[in-house]
Amino acid sequence: MHKQSGRPRTQAGRYRIRFSHGILYGTMSATFNDLVELMDRLRSPGGCPWDREQTYATLAPMLLEEAYEAFDALEEAREGRPAALREELGDLLFQITFFARVAKERGEFNIDDVIDEVYAKMVRRHPHVFGEAQASDSAQVLRNWEAIKAEEKRAAGKGVGEGEGASILDGVSTKAPSLMEAHQISTKVARVGFDWKQLEDIFEKLEEEVQELREAIEHQRQSDDEANHMRVREEIGDLLFVITNIARQLNVEPEAALKLSNRKFRRRFRYIEEKLRHQNRKFDETTLDELEGLWQEAKKQN
Repeated sequence: MHKQSGRPRTQAGRYRIRFSHGILYGTMSATFNDLVELMDRLRSPGGCPWDREQTYATLAPMLLEEAYEAFDALEEAREGRPAALREELGDLLFQITFFARVAKERGEFNIDDVIDEVYAKMVRRHPHVFGEAQASDSAQVLRNWEAIKAEEKRAAGKGVGEGEGASILDGVSTKAPSLMEAHQISTKVARVGFDWKQLEDIFEKLEEEVQELREAIEHQRQSDDEANHMRVREEIGDLLFVITNIARQLNVEPEAALKLSNRKFRRRFRYIEEKLRHQNRKFDETTLDELEGLWQEAKKQN
């Protein structure tokens, strides 16, 4: 096959698709409108049977999966390999157009409505850019953001005040992964001033929680009943919550940090497995000291 430099432009402003020898070719860079039209075709009577069968319910897990894959690809991009992130963001964007198309068929909204709403929201929540408000730093921006959100909710009748049970934490999903939820909770309350004054204060709290966990473990050793087990579980949760606050103070997303550690552990443990496999040995034939030695070797490798 003869290669050409660049992408052949055959029709200004359009993305054209053709097949040749069983291979799909696209010409010219696709636009967002092209993606929307592609989705329309997939959902049309002559489109794809699988795509036409999808509903909110069937698409929901795929949306979550694509979001996590994009999240995972962030580390690749941070290390100078952006190709995976580019691909995963495309997959996530495709899911958004998919949902919007289903909504259109249900007579609820379309992709233009989605864009209009987020555009108006971003302009409204940045009065220091598009209006007369002032914001000297990002902390002030976030305080303004929360105040504007609260006003939007009141205007929409989604909470008029504390007397009616409204909370600034209502916007934090309880369905999010626990570390992510903890990070979002602490971020929300910090924006209204409920926060430690300095990082060292959080480390003092961390030491306090570690001691409370030690005491809970000692109680469980003396009496391994449900109440003591519950206390251990709660203290471990408190410890994790404090750690997410340390991460927030250091501008680290804890879910991403743990994901990075998981990947590092996988690499190092795979090194141990490969070493044992090369030596024709099994784990139950290897002492803990020997495994620790291999682990230290793995740490030097990566």
